[in-house]
Amino acid sequence: MPSAAIRPGSRPRRVPQRTCVGCGSVTAKRQLVRIVRGLDAKVRVDPTGKAAGRGAYLCANRRCWDAALKKKRLDRALNVTVSPASLEALVAYAHDLPSEGTE
Repeated sequence: MPSAAIRPGSRPRRVPQRTCVGCGSVTAKRQLVRIVRGLDAKVRVDPTGKAAGRGAYLCANRRCWDAALKKKRLDRALNVTVSPASLEALVAYAHDLPSEGTE
């Protein structure tokens, strides 16, 4: 008797894909870090990926974060000017990331 999880003719589960605003690579949503502009217009890291507000995604490596912050790609993706306090928090978060990710 076949397992209930694997049925003949059933489709494989779809994995949500997102684009990194730093490097432009398309990756599985779970492998990226979500940055959100909340309802209060503050920009912050969203570890759950479910916070309310407009979101943008970055790879979990410092190179993508540096490119996105330096070239103001987050500002464009989130339709907001990132405040100096939020920018400082994002730079501190990026500082703890590895310099090269698995690409």
